[in-house]
Amino acid sequence: MNYTSELKKFATSQALFSGMRVALAVVIPSIILAYFGLLKEYFLFPLATSFVGLTDQIGPYIRRRNTLIFAITNFILVAAIASLLKDYTVFIYLEIIIFGIIYSMFGVYGQRLSVVGGISLVIFSVFVDGHLSGDDILKSILIFSAGCFWFLFIFLVVSKLQPYKLASQLIGENYIQLAEYLRLRAQFYKVGVEAENKISEVISQLSIIKTLQEDTREVLFKTRKIVDEATNQSRMLMLMFLTSIDFYEKLITTNTDFKKLQENFSETGILTDIHDHLLYLAEEVENVGIALQSGNKISPNININIHLEKVYQKYFQLRNANLNETNLEKYLSLRLVMMRIKEMNDEVKIIQKKWSQNEKIEKNISKNFDVLKFLPQEEKINFKIFAQNFSLKSSHFRHAIRLTVAMLLGYAISKFEFLGIGHSYWILITIIAIIRPAYSITKHRNLLRIYGTFAGALLAYLILHFVGNNTVLLTILFSSMILCFSLLKTKYAWAVFFMTIYIFISFNFLNPGNVNVIFKDRLVDTTIAGVLVFLVSLFIFPIWEEALNKPLMEICLKENLNYYKVVMENLLQNTEKAENYKLKRRDAIISLANLSDNFQRMLSDPKNHQERLEYVHQFVNTSHLALGYTASLSQFSDATKLFSKIDFNQWNIKILQQFAEIEEIFKNEEDSPQNSAILEKPKNHLESLLKIRKNEIEENEFFDKRDISKISMLAELNNITELLELLSEVLAEQKRISISYCKLL
Repeated sequence: MNYTSELKKFATSQALFSGMRVALAVVIPSIILAYFGLLKEYFLFPLATSFVGLTDQIGPYIRRRNTLIFAITNFILVAAIASLLKDYTVFIYLEIIIFGIIYSMFGVYGQRLSVVGGISLVIFSVFVDGHLSGDDILKSILIFSAGCFWFLFIFLVVSKLQPYKLASQLIGENYIQLAEYLRLRAQFYKVGVEAENKISEVISQLSIIKTLQEDTREVLFKTRKIVDEATNQSRMLMLMFLTSIDFYEKLITTNTDFKKLQENFSETGILTDIHDHLLYLAEEVENVGIALQSGNKISPNININIHLEKVYQKYFQLRNANLNETNLEKYLSLRLVMMRIKEMNDEVKIIQKKWSQNEKIEKNISKNFDVLKFLPQEEKINFKIFAQNFSLKSSHFRHAIRLTVAMLLGYAISKFEFLGIGHSYWILITIIAIIRPAYSITKHRNLLRIYGTFAGALLAYLILHFVGNNTVLLTILFSSMILCFSLLKTKYAWAVFFMTIYIFISFNFLNPGNVNVIFKDRLVDTTIAGVLVFLVSLFIFPIWEEALNKPLMEICLKENLNYYKVVMENLLQNTEKAENYKLKRRDAIISLANLSDNFQRMLSDPKNHQERLEYVHQFVNTSHLALGYTASLSQFSDATKLFSKIDFNQWNIKILQQFAEIEEIFKNEEDSPQNSAILEKPKNHLESLLKIRKNEIEENEFFDKRDISKISMLAELNNITELLELLSEVLAEQKRISISYCKLL
């Protein structure tokens, strides 16, 4: 691991920038209040600021601003109600039921409002027993409200001062994740690596890129200042994002039969050279991403053209020394691999050039397609949608019930005097933070919470025991707060670790010398909450991932078919429908990512809810291969004009029939067809061309052609035929998997 590069990525990332903004918004007023000896009295001010800061999710400016205003309204309302009713036990339980159900159901409107609902419940937990609000309720609510509006003010100021910062960081993150994807693809060329063992990692990375691209599209295309392209900077950002999409397309269309490639060339050294060159390309792409995040221009670290020439020299030497009539097909396949690597190399050079250029960019850069079609769909606030989900068929409603039951039990246990719990609201907050709609995610998050809390508590205890200098403690507090807010979305265990540290130090400033009590309460409360969450998630209307497998598999199959149809339509008719093609490709990738995510979550479910796990895994892998081969076919848009030797119509009939048979298996799972009509093998006119070429080689009519920018039509013909054969073989395997899966339903 390159630690310097990792540090640069984190130091320039949107996560750190966001974390620092929240931390500064909390720490600056805290320092001022502490200076005047008012921090303990006005502690609710920075606390409210941190709560509002946590609701600021990635998105366009207007949506973020409106969400913050909506969040503040709910936070003040919940704080006021909880404070007024804190002395009435019956009403507290009633509040838990009402607030628990309503705010948990905010998830029906998407992740943004789901966070608002969760933080609203945390605020209820803070105010429910009056520990922090005290007896002067009006004063406490006013202080809390001021802290809420303080973060809104910070957000408005920073957004005006740096209107392009978020977009630039997100686009940079796109390049960084594409570099990671390229590194994973490079592993396929590593000698001795089984490609099948790396597919899960590749699909997981596709899921990350898919989510990131959706976030970036929303920020870019729904930010008026950027879409209107009023400045060269806004047009540059749009250009770099669209270029990242083009590069992404190049990456997913570099599929071949890696198993055969390993068998044929693992001992020649050429695969190692290809692997190393792809890593060089990944490093350069990552540098572009870091530069975008920081807003700096770049100069290449490595001359990738020189290294590419060395790889090609190795290839030409190998070909000239070993090519004969018996291994022609092998070298034709390798030639296509070399050509695709050159295309990626050229694309990286284009990316570097675009980000380094200073000239003005054309104004209509994003006007050649309908951007609205590519934006993620988000539910609008509509009470009808909310009401429709009040059913046990709704995963949101089942989650709301589980959370509410856990909160009721947690609050009841916190009132047991013999336990001596001093910070009862920590139980409720931990329950809200851990529990999630899916059992698998809840289980994983529960473990991370426990690991982070216990490790953080131990370190915080040692810090407070041995460090007495307030300046040092404040530095540790501030650093821990930044790291906590920065890692909360990506490294939850580490975020909890740093959160525990800054909570301990904060409470020590408020109540010096009370560290033993805080240490005991934090560990006891986390343990109680963890056990409650585990039991409730296991027994109260659980949602098992296996129930989602079949519909997700069917969706994945359908989207792969739709994508294949668009690609084949282009091959057969040479129709240029780039927008439709990209939409179908996006839908296919999203459906594959959803199925893969479901499989990964299923691994955390109890063993008795992991039936057919092997077949789901195989279906995911074959779906990825089918998607990859289809994407690779899309490169040959004028194939029927240039390559009449391939029987595209017969191949299309065969592959469409294979898709239809798999669909039929899922529709008629109880009577899955064991055999189907014998599919006629498409005529292979390529064999005659190969025979001619083999005769030329046998008769020593071989020419040492070293133009790396050109490739023979025979090599492309061979590649197209190979891709069609591979796609058909994968669908045949997927049919077998589907029959076995449906037999066990």
